[in-house]
Amino acid sequence: MNLKRLLFILGVISSGIVSAATFDTDTFLTQKKENVILTFIGHGSLMLSYNNQIIQIDPVTRYADYSTLPKADAILITHEHGDHLDAKAIETLTKKETLLFVNEASGKKLGKGSVMKNGEKKTILDRITIETVAAYNITPGRENLHPRFNGNGYVLTMDGLRIYIAGDTEDIPEMKELKNIDVAFLPVNQPYTMTVSQAANAAKMFSPKVLYPYHYANTAIEELKTILKGTSIDVRIRKME
Repeated sequence: MNLKRLLFILGVISSGIVSAATFDTDTFLTQKKENVILTFIGHGSLMLSYNNQIIQIDPVTRYADYSTLPKADAILITHEHGDHLDAKAIETLTKKETLLFVNEASGKKLGKGSVMKNGEKKTILDRITIETVAAYNITPGRENLHPRFNGNGYVLTMDGLRIYIAGDTEDIPEMKELKNIDVAFLPVNQPYTMTVSQAANAAKMFSPKVLYPYHYANTAIEELKTILKGTSIDVRIRKME
């Protein structure tokens, strides 16, 4: 077990949260030097820990045994496809106080959840701001894979630290409106989302400090680092096939 994984496990145990999972993690600091821990579960599934609270993004049972992970204070669903929306995982992670935020189609499938549409913004758990942004396909012939105005990307702000989770999208023009993004997750697996060159173009639109390609399946993802070499963007590859 590497040191980073050991520290994560010790951290969750010390906070009263016991997890059998040993996923890779990265830690970022907010403006007040508070830790935000990102856990890379797989594909489009992420876990975020901040201020003793847990946020799960697109939890899916095929990527983790969620019974071994802490219950969520909030769950964010980008859209209704089966590799992002999993009722079983949501049920496993839900406690009485759990907040569930979904796009409209996911809400209809689940029969629950607070629907957020593109362009909405709200503060949750006292200190976390969520903004929903557009996520859709633009390549001719692929528009129906992820139609415009359906799915959500999310920007989470915690004490000045801004994390963008794109969901399933291509390099859409709305990305030019993203500001001051510290950490970004961009999907890279055409025909469903982006090619490597599209992902590079997307990143150049808003220049995140750190970029994690995710949802990348069999893509030759190291090429993204090559294309963005020489920019200010720190491209980090994690196990997010």
